[in-house]
Amino acid sequence: MKIAVLAGGRSTERNVSISSGYRITNALRERGYQSTFIDLFLGYELPAGASAESVFEDANTSKDLEISDAILTDDDINALRTDGSTELFGPNVLEICKAADIVFLALHGGDGENGKVQAVLDLNNVRYTGSGSTASGICMNKVYSKELLLYNNIQTAAFVEIKRDQGPKGHTLPFDYPVVVKPTSGGSSVGTHIVHDDAELESSLEDVFRFDNSAIIEEFIGGREFSLGVVNGYAFPAVEIKVHDGWYDFEHKFQEGYTDFITPPEDLDPAVHEEMRRVAVQSMNAMGLQNYGRIDFFTNEQGVWVIEGNNLPGMTPLSLLPQEAENDGVPYGELVESIVKGKMKIYDEGMNN
Repeated sequence: MKIAVLAGGRSTERNVSISSGYRITNALRERGYQSTFIDLFLGYELPAGASAESVFEDANTSKDLEISDAILTDDDINALRTDGSTELFGPNVLEICKAADIVFLALHGGDGENGKVQAVLDLNNVRYTGSGSTASGICMNKVYSKELLLYNNIQTAAFVEIKRDQGPKGHTLPFDYPVVVKPTSGGSSVGTHIVHDDAELESSLEDVFRFDNSAIIEEFIGGREFSLGVVNGYAFPAVEIKVHDGWYDFEHKFQEGYTDFITPPEDLDPAVHEEMRRVAVQSMNAMGLQNYGRIDFFTNEQGVWVIEGNNLPGMTPLSLLPQEAENDGVPYGELVESIVKGKMKIYDEGMNN
């Protein structure tokens, strides 16, 4: 089977995506697949006269990469292209995707997860892993996804949305400080702030509007933090996230030594754990997600709270889903293969969303 692993792109999470992509490519090749790594934005230069199919014969794998904690701007990313173009799809990307039996989407954030890439692939009859374009767009937008969670009686924090054209000043909130301020469509905690007063709210909104046209402000929910990956309808046992200092921001997520990941969680009521697993699958269904994803939680004396869903979870050495699977007896290569096989089954049954 020929599998193109699509990574990189133009997102602020570009470096995380590249790390996921290389690791997935290596794992697929080790399991006997013709897999090749493709950078969505930089593309792939084919030798003169070479066909798109020829790239699957090249063992262009790499070791796992260290992930920079620098936040890439549009100018940083644009400078990587030598042809001066800022088009999302680089040279020969779509042709190579068409030549593959399936595309493994190792994209994170922005245009990787918001359904736009998925829509292009749909229009070109290209098969790909993860959820379809509509569900991806809903999940990426925290306002839409939280409204669906509430509609399905799934407990999540109260929230309000503030648009860029409303400006960062003079907002009165319907709940008390502290609050959490995030880009409405973003990931890996880029642009996320825990805010304690009006002055911090103004400065955090100014920062969010560097990344997005909309901000979501959530009531702060304290408690223990967990994440549960769901693959082909099965919720893995949770991983508990314990940061050494501060909170689980971009640096804590992707740099070693900042956070402890405990799976299975210690001293967790089995009934609460099972409730999280049940709600993880329920949340996936509520948002229309399929194949695989991850649901993040807080738990406290008020019960289980869904933070958000992730339709293309990280697959780096420090990512949560691979850690959960490994602890549950599913090694990385088997996890990746099960994602591919699960999505192929969905396509064969005509069920892609």
